[in-house]
Amino acid sequence: MYVVCKEHLELAIEMFVDEYEDAPDIVDLKDTEFSDWDPPVQCSHCEQAGKFLVV
Repeated sequence: MYVVCKEHLELAIEMFVDEYEDAPDIVDLKDTEFSDWDPPVQCSHCEQAGKFLVV
C-alpha cells in the first residue's frame, strides 16, 4: 500500500505490480474517507501532499 502524489503515481503502480504481481486499485484520497484509518499526509516518495492510495 502506498500513499503518493500525482507525480509518483506511476512509480507506485510499478512497485505494487512488481511486489504483488497483480494490478492495484487506485483510490483518490480527496473523494474517500476512512472511518478507522487516517492516510499519511505526504507522499511516500517526496514531501508533496499524498493524493492517491495505491492498494
